[in-house]
Amino acid sequence: MTELIITVLGIAVNTAAVAYVATRLLDVRYTLWRLFVVSVCGYTSVQYGLLPALLEPFRNREPTSDEVPAVLSLWILMFVCAPVIAMVLLVIWEAVVPTGAVPPVRTWFKGLRARLRRTRRYLQILAIAGRHGLTGLLRGRRQAAQDAEMARALRRALDDAGVTFVKLGQILSTRRDLLPAAYIAELSKLQDQAAPVPGESAVRLVEAAAGAPVGEVFASFDAEPVAAASIAQVHTAVLHGGEPVVVKVRRPGAELTVERDLDIIRRLARRLDRHTSWGRSMDVLGLADGFAEALREEVDFTVEARNLAQVAAAHDRRRSEVRVPRPHADLSDERVLVMERLPGVPLASAPLADRGLEGRDVAAALLGEVFDEIMVDGIFHADPHPGNLMLLDDDRIGLIDYGSVGRLDRELRASFEAILQAVDRQDGPALADALVGVSTRPDELDQVGFERALGSFMARHLVPGAAPGLRMFTELFRIIAKYRIVIPPELAAVFRTLATLEGCLTAIDPGFDLIAEARGIGQGYAERRMRPAAVQDLVAEEIADLLPVLRKLPRRFDRLLTAAESGRLSFNFRLFAKAEDRRTVTAWLHQVLLTVLAAASGLMAVMLLGNEHGPALTEDLTLYQFFGLSLLLIASVMALRVLADIFTRKVRPD
Repeated sequence: MTELIITVLGIAVNTAAVAYVATRLLDVRYTLWRLFVVSVCGYTSVQYGLLPALLEPFRNREPTSDEVPAVLSLWILMFVCAPVIAMVLLVIWEAVVPTGAVPPVRTWFKGLRARLRRTRRYLQILAIAGRHGLTGLLRGRRQAAQDAEMARALRRALDDAGVTFVKLGQILSTRRDLLPAAYIAELSKLQDQAAPVPGESAVRLVEAAAGAPVGEVFASFDAEPVAAASIAQVHTAVLHGGEPVVVKVRRPGAELTVERDLDIIRRLARRLDRHTSWGRSMDVLGLADGFAEALREEVDFTVEARNLAQVAAAHDRRRSEVRVPRPHADLSDERVLVMERLPGVPLASAPLADRGLEGRDVAAALLGEVFDEIMVDGIFHADPHPGNLMLLDDDRIGLIDYGSVGRLDRELRASFEAILQAVDRQDGPALADALVGVSTRPDELDQVGFERALGSFMARHLVPGAAPGLRMFTELFRIIAKYRIVIPPELAAVFRTLATLEGCLTAIDPGFDLIAEARGIGQGYAERRMRPAAVQDLVAEEIADLLPVLRKLPRRFDRLLTAAESGRLSFNFRLFAKAEDRRTVTAWLHQVLLTVLAAASGLMAVMLLGNEHGPALTEDLTLYQFFGLSLLLIASVMALRVLADIFTRKVRPD
């Protein structure tokens, strides 16, 4: 019993010692579970292994008075060895299984049901990928010769996987800068359709959003949806005032399904980024994050209601002829959106000739509206595909479904205008400067090659008589990707919007000259900026920005003159002015110094351990060898400090 108590006390003391040593010497905080395990191992190895081996000469006899100091030194050395052995195990454990790689035990059973559902869905997705022959893509094997076959398989797999993956495919179908043409063509065929939710369920959701029975809110409500997609379905209704409205209802459980699938997409993206070169080159992690943000906004109808209100206000300010539905915020929530019903037909199938309309005029009006939203409003429809365009009964254009919008601040609008001006002048260097100015400049950019590539692109596609099409946008995106120019997401959304709109314009008028119309619109913006009122507004904005600086300038100039007159004017240059830079350099020097000291101590320890001369502490151990063991422990501690910092750097806060 006494021996058990001593053992428990020894383990407790050793655990406390390891915790203190690991915190002070390794500068790392480990979990209590790890400290306990390595402490038991360290204590056991010393108590039942190293200590009996070194004290073997004194097993059958008591040490003499001359040998007592040597025995005490060995005991002290053993007590020091236990924490060092535990530290070695900690560093090895951290190298093999980093902190955070395995969830804490207390969380193993927390949310077990959700993890089981996610695992079941994950296995289902993998089974779909295997059934369609996509496991090669997941392992990083992709051959250009098989792009057409792989693209068809990918489209079928995304269709089978459900709502989130269909939406992912639809968004990828607009990324001509990332995917080959075969994938773009196949993914464009994805249709977001689903069986409708029973009318009773839709009525309950509408009543919960309005806070009143359907009969009190609407004069009539059609329980049968006019359209049903995987996230929402659309019903028609009429308010008591006689206004026809559209009621968009989110499918029950759609949010949970989306969140579960987004988690799986994030895991797949991380796997592709880690194990495939094409995944890293396409920045699949960034794509996954952007897609997740966009889809979460699409699921929350309060976002679309806010977008509709902002776009409608912007249209009212500039008296736009294009109409957008007005939301009824008092009848809407995150699951239900009630908005104005625009009377009309889809623009793609509208009989323009029967109404006496010219296709070119309608296409020009649509293009001008999109440019006005981009350049004037700063908020624009990010997905103007044919299903979101209408020709109203009064021959005006209607834009619907503002669940996905793009936003440009004043600086980005100015940058986009500079791009348009460079294109209008056929100026390759100016276009290259405009693109680089708004992007993250690569470390090694072939500026001359980039300018020549853009100049060649404009000479082929942006001259009079050239027919713009998908190939033009595909080539532009390919050039941008080739030179590793990272366009801001907001500006990339503009290019994707124009690429999507191009197909709609040619469907309305097959001979529509997008380049000529865009140049005319750009020249119109330039002329408006040169008007006296516009110049006056620009000067007023610049003066408002400079006014605080101008107010402080005389006082600062007076201080400079006073300091120069009194001989106190000096210049101070600090090489490492930022505290972060100083900490980084200090950490580097610290690691280098510890590495050098550890190597020197280890070398001295080896030399002393190999020296069999000198005063004898025991029959098998000399004083020099004892010093060598001590230096070996010191070298081990310093080396472990460096290794611990290396292995834990990725999980430590900056």
